[in-house]
Amino acid sequence: MAFIYRTTLKPTKLELLTPWLPTRSWYSGGATPELNKAGGFRLDDPEGEVGIEFMVVTDTSGTDTSGTGPSAHLVPLTYRGAPLEGAEHALIGTMEHGVLGPRWVYDGCHDPVLVAQLLALFEGRAEAQAQSITDTPDREVTHSCDGPAPSGLPAAVTDDEKTTELSFPQGTTLRVHRVLRPAPDTTPGTTGQVSGAWDAPDGTREREVFAVLRDGTLA
Repeated sequence: MAFIYRTTLKPTKLELLTPWLPTRSWYSGGATPELNKAGGFRLDDPEGEVGIEFMVVTDTSGTDTSGTGPSAHLVPLTYRGAPLEGAEHALIGTMEHGVLGPRWVYDGCHDPVLVAQLLALFEGRAEAQAQSITDTPDREVTHSCDGPAPSGLPAAVTDDEKTTELSFPQGTTLRVHRVLRPAPDTTPGTTGQVSGAWDAPDGTREREVFAVLRDGTLA
């Protein structure tokens, strides 16, 4: 169980994300993000070493890809007490945690601990936890999986204009939706999905599918 500390972060998570987001191919906001934390959830690392968070941020610096309003992005994050070997390309930055000390913050799609726990969530072997409350399940996060999720490490991780796709040797792909727009909790042609919610800038509560599994043999 991850313990949520009430303490300081220097820089804050949003301060780390502000210069990093515009460097991503899937970023759909303005030149200088104006970010707000809007929702998300956490997963527990069974070893208790790595913090795992799926953060939704809204950005009022520009309109989303539909041109209808502020953009929302899903940013999976991991927090580590030491650098992750071989993941320099995925490092977002470092911060000083008021209790835990230095933390290395990574784009979680490139962190094997987050990937393993996300796959466990699809299958119901892991439980989504509230973002800011210790030992409290997040009941707004739903999951489904038709058959076993892939195992092991992805063979490739690639970004496009809306998603990050993790390709596994078994032929299955895990697609994380980076640009969020309110939509039904169903994506045709998938073998598994995880959905969640966030607060829109106008105060409404929105939902969408956060991540899906696709079986390459069924494509």
